[in-house]
Amino acid sequence: MSGQPDIVIIGSGVGGATIAAGLAATGAEILVLEAGGHIEDRPENRDQRAIFQRGHFRPKETWYEADGTGFNPGNYYNVGGNSKFYGAVLTRYRREDFDEMRHLDGVSPAWPFPYEELEPWYGLAEQLYQVRGALGEDPTEPAHSSGYPYTPVADEPAIAGVRARLKSKGVHPYSLPLGVDIERWLAKGKTPWDAHPNSFDGKMDAETTALAAALKHENVKLQTGSRVTRLEAAPDGRIAAVHYVRNGEASVLRPRLVILAAGAVQSAVLLLRSANDANPTGLANRSDQVGRNFMNHNSTAVIAVSPWFRNDSVYQKTFGFNDFYLSDGEGGPPLGNVQLLGRISGTILKGAMPAVPEWLLNRITAHSIDFYAMSEDLPSPESRIMVDGDRIVLKWVRSNWEAHERLVAKLKDVLRSVGFPVVVSRAFDKRTPSHQCGTVRIGTDPKDAPLDVFCRAFDHPNLFVVDASFLPTSAAVNPALTIAAQALRVADHIAQRDLAA
Repeated sequence: MSGQPDIVIIGSGVGGATIAAGLAATGAEILVLEAGGHIEDRPENRDQRAIFQRGHFRPKETWYEADGTGFNPGNYYNVGGNSKFYGAVLTRYRREDFDEMRHLDGVSPAWPFPYEELEPWYGLAEQLYQVRGALGEDPTEPAHSSGYPYTPVADEPAIAGVRARLKSKGVHPYSLPLGVDIERWLAKGKTPWDAHPNSFDGKMDAETTALAAALKHENVKLQTGSRVTRLEAAPDGRIAAVHYVRNGEASVLRPRLVILAAGAVQSAVLLLRSANDANPTGLANRSDQVGRNFMNHNSTAVIAVSPWFRNDSVYQKTFGFNDFYLSDGEGGPPLGNVQLLGRISGTILKGAMPAVPEWLLNRITAHSIDFYAMSEDLPSPESRIMVDGDRIVLKWVRSNWEAHERLVAKLKDVLRSVGFPVVVSRAFDKRTPSHQCGTVRIGTDPKDAPLDVFCRAFDHPNLFVVDASFLPTSAAVNPALTIAAQALRVADHIAQRDLAA
């Protein structure tokens, strides 16, 4: 690029990569700054001992709880962000998720616009991420104006048998909408993709789809190893400069527009650390909501075992069910989503149970099937990200946990009813990010939200935030497709309002 870029995008995860794809055709000079590098094609990518036992890919980073206790978070810094390791479930929020919804532990607030506003962009995001799915299987599925671009990833025989058992009991299993070219993935190695890094192996992540599409345009460039340290606001409120460090050297960019997409934690941290005399509590923070309303799904792994069941599947993760999503099935409050986990092996399980011999864990997992129960975490201003000098402080006030425990109990009952006499569970903690979101939320009133409905900062007209930070609610489904859909919607808004002149 000659001179300064028109647009700087900070972060190349689902939000940043997708908005780059949406803006690429405008001709604007776009520079994507990514703190990390590319995930290389290495043996560790499919080595389950390296991934789950040795923590080969975990960041060398410490965050802190409010009491000063340190912990190692499971967030990744690389081209494509956390999507390089995700389960590739690309689900729409349910239509009801955009309305106010009463839960056992409180109220999930309404979005500032209805599902129908985002629906066309969901369809475009499904095309961009090459989603494999099927309509008509899930009674909670919202209306689609377009079908999925590809047919679902097929159940393996053992998994198809469990799906049939569930249907016979009146459960409504549906094919998970997945961004996976299964033939390409298995050609590289016979492993699941969930939590396994992707190096152009067939998983449709932010790098391999959206960013790849954006970089086909000569006006879009990617710069790795570039850690943004501060945004500089001018007296008129506009973001005048982006400060970053690359190879130990400090640099400054002065673009027309800044799009922040560093992740729900790091985007909030950057805004807080960019405080100045005019914005003493951080940028975009007139509402005092930056860093607040942190949400992280209530999540539990549930493993069902039967000596009469033989699981010879490789990848497993092909169906879920929402029978307890909008209610508990008995007229009670919503509980959440259930979906298959990627196939758990003894090697994977030993990472969580190091004292148990791996051969024994392999014996058990040969007769098990593995599910993921997920419930909504409700927004609260007391659940927040803070900064203390160089430290990132996470004060997560978990909510709606009783509802989640009811979901896990319902799932266990269902699994026992279809022939699995032994069902065990283990909840995920803060070391396993479960769709972090909400720290720079959208809204209609600058007194209550940092961003407007197009993710533009109320306080800074040339600043947008398009990662999971903007989500006003977590719902109880995987958020990646909703982030991508909103990023495409925001890109269209920017093209018409900010780049048309």
